[in-house]
Amino acid sequence: METTPNPETMTPRQPVPVPTPVRESRKGIFDRSAAAGIPAQPLLGRLPLRRLVPQDVHSLLDYQGALTVAGVGLLSGSNAARTAGLALGGMNLVTSLLTDYRLSVKKVVPIEVHEVIDHVWGLSVIAAPFVFGYSRRSRLATVVQVLVGASTILASLYTDYRAQRGVQWGQGLRTDLGPVGG
Repeated sequence: METTPNPETMTPRQPVPVPTPVRESRKGIFDRSAAAGIPAQPLLGRLPLRRLVPQDVHSLLDYQGALTVAGVGLLSGSNAARTAGLALGGMNLVTSLLTDYRLSVKKVVPIEVHEVIDHVWGLSVIAAPFVFGYSRRSRLATVVQVLVGASTILASLYTDYRAQRGVQWGQGLRTDLGPVGG
C-alpha cells in the first residue's frame, strides 16, 4: 500500500492513508494516538476532568450499562421498574448505536452530545426508582440502577471522548475546510 498521497489522483477531501507502522503500532481499545479519533471539545470548558478512560472502553461500558438496566428491569416484579428499565436501557442502547465513535453502527450523534446524554442518563437512572416509586418494592432493581447510573457519571467524568468522523449537527464535519477561495 502506498503511504504517500499522489496529488494528481487525489480529490480535495480524500482521506490520506496512515503509514502502516503508525497504524499497526497502536491497535486495540486502549489506543490514544491520533488514529483513535478526533478529541471532543470540553463540555462547559472543563469536562471531562481527566482523560483516563479510553473511548472504546467507555463505549463497551455504555452497552453494558444499557443492557444491565434493561435486564434488571425485566427481572423485576414491579411494572414501574420494568417500564423504566426498558425505556432507559433502550434509550442508552440506541444512543450508543448512533454515536460518532468506533463501536457504533451509524455515526449520527456528535460525541459532545453523547457526553451530555451520558450525564443526563446517569442521573435519570439514579432517580428513576425514587421518582416512579419502586425503590422499596424492587430493591434489586434500585441498587443496580443506582450503581449503573453512578458508574456512568463517574466514567463520563474521566473518559477521553473521541469522535470517529467529527460529526457536528448543523455545522458539517469538523474536518471540513469550509468555503474555498472566499
